[in-house]
Amino acid sequence: MLKLAAAFALLASPALASGIEITIESERADGMEVIGKVVIDLLEDVAPKHVAQITALAAAGKYDGVVFHRVIDGFMAQTGDVQYGLAGQDMSRAGSGSSDLGDIDAEFSDLKFDAGVVGMARSQNPNSANSQFFIMFDAGHFLNGQYTVVGRVTEGMDVVNAIKLGQGQNGSVVGAPDVMKTVTVIDQTVIDQTVID
Repeated sequence: MLKLAAAFALLASPALASGIEITIESERADGMEVIGKVVIDLLEDVAPKHVAQITALAAAGKYDGVVFHRVIDGFMAQTGDVQYGLAGQDMSRAGSGSSDLGDIDAEFSDLKFDAGVVGMARSQNPNSANSQFFIMFDAGHFLNGQYTVVGRVTEGMDVVNAIKLGQGQNGSVVGAPDVMKTVTVIDQTVIDQTVID
């Protein structure tokens, strides 16, 4: 009986992704142009709840068309506002939205915020991460133990470094921000979801 219960629990659990691939576009004089792809290794063993939420949003296409609304030179590029950060919308509220999924409790670790590390954005409440994340341009060790590390860039750091920079201390992007054209789940571990008779 316990084996059957364990089998049902496994079947009901979500498939875990080992990464996402982001295609980034930038506005040019003659329209939007792909500037490249970024591959992020998601760390399920470090932040399983955060990775599950990112994976669910990416698989549902919620990140497609979302802008990099806050980009601070030498620090990080923030994106993932699936509510107010869609390209072509009024960007005045970008960065204040979230998804329809609930907020996630912090999953702090000993991993350091170095260049290429991906962390979850949140409000002052450590248990308020939802859909927004940021990619580090450089080390930001003052974030260690304060924000949840969810992944690392494994390909395309040159593309990350080319994301249009924002202005001022807040890094708000003026004009048309760069966009995550598509965010695709890659190397997904597929779990058979069929019901056992």
